[in-house]
Amino acid sequence: MAAAEFVVVANRLPVDRIITADGEEIWRTSPGGLVAALEPMMHTVDGAWVGWAGLPDQQLSPFEADGIRLIPVTLSESEIEEYYEGFSNDTIWPLYHDVIEPPQYHREWWDAYVSVNLRFAEAAAAAVAKHGTVWVHDYQLQLVPEMVRNLRPDVTIGYFHHIPFPAHGLYAQLPWRDQVLRGLLGADVVGFQRTQDTANFVAAVKRRLGLETKANAVTLSDGRRVHAKAFPISIDTTPYRELARRPDIKARAVEIRESLGNPKRILLGVDRLDYTKGIRHRIKAYGELLDQGRLSVEDATFIQVASPSRERVDAYMHLRDEVELAIGRINGDHDTLGHTAIRYLHQGFPREEMVAMYLAADVMLVTALRDGMNLVAKEYVATRADNRGVLVLSEFTGAADELRQAVRVNPHDIEGVKDAIMTAVEMPKEEQARRMRSLRKRVLEHDVDVWSQSFLKALDDASHHRHSAEQRS
Repeated sequence: MAAAEFVVVANRLPVDRIITADGEEIWRTSPGGLVAALEPMMHTVDGAWVGWAGLPDQQLSPFEADGIRLIPVTLSESEIEEYYEGFSNDTIWPLYHDVIEPPQYHREWWDAYVSVNLRFAEAAAAAVAKHGTVWVHDYQLQLVPEMVRNLRPDVTIGYFHHIPFPAHGLYAQLPWRDQVLRGLLGADVVGFQRTQDTANFVAAVKRRLGLETKANAVTLSDGRRVHAKAFPISIDTTPYRELARRPDIKARAVEIRESLGNPKRILLGVDRLDYTKGIRHRIKAYGELLDQGRLSVEDATFIQVASPSRERVDAYMHLRDEVELAIGRINGDHDTLGHTAIRYLHQGFPREEMVAMYLAADVMLVTALRDGMNLVAKEYVATRADNRGVLVLSEFTGAADELRQAVRVNPHDIEGVKDAIMTAVEMPKEEQARRMRSLRKRVLEHDVDVWSQSFLKALDDASHHRHSAEQRS
């Protein structure tokens, strides 16, 4: 496979392996924000994508799917356990999400993380053309920028961090804190979701490594400059707007309302089943509103979609048990034969069905305890061409920086969540329309194209600076 001018490096390839009914193997574009964000751009560049195909011990040669060149990285069963489920999702994920669950620190997990990151870096270094660009994505691969820099000093390197970056008091817990910072500083541009994440990273670099920082630029000992900046990610709004206009999807939204007994209001939560998403707090608040008679099941039904997630990690198994127990109790206390309090769906749905749910929902509850961005909030807004509906949004999501006309909430404050739900349920149509127009303007003007173009422009600028500095020296 010829060298590519532009190489994306992410934990997963943008495709899933599907075996058809007649036994044929096909690769289908996977759901998920990163793929949706980067796929359109990959069709416009001479690009390749380095990632894991999703199953253990698969030895695959590079191949092409949907017009994108794919370079698979092999992971063994024990590497999936230690690098992915272990260090990435039981050390970094909880630490970077404000230690909502305690992170686990194991040296063998770190060793696996280092060796797997090196494998990704070597694949990227081998795939990229001379003076090309490598764009590394997310917390599973924080060491890759420095490793690629060591292997290929000629290339321009970007890194984008999709989850929060913690304040120094928390970050300092990590036994390998300095190594991770140096890994990230291998990039020319390090991107974050929020200004606060950027500030946390720069502060950590200054305190831990003693490097000079000025206006979010870090100068390394060899004089190279690394730019850290917020690039809030977004969605491709087109498919959501198109689906929301389709008569069959509008009809499906009406059908969803009818299947729930036509309550006056439908509330909706859509999350991965993850302890960062505030699902327990949201259920508790809703249950108390029913207990106190501020809502009844005839007035309001709450649909909670919780797609399965990391089912082999203990914290996730416990969360599922807790959520399902709480929902069972509330439904047992409040359901009637014709109405249910909470319709709980522990499964994923195709985009068409999600858009029908967004159209059926009068209130969207996004009450994450901590979230890098939260694209569900933007998807809901993108579908609401009728300028109706209310978004209740946690102030601890990246989306809260942009979506200022949402009903903002501190998800830890159960009374505050209850009041926000009631504000949303009772909001007059005129106020809904005023807020939703403003939210839609923001989401439609700052879509995923604007996000990727702004990051690529920053990379381009960094590349010019570096080359001119090299020529001067």
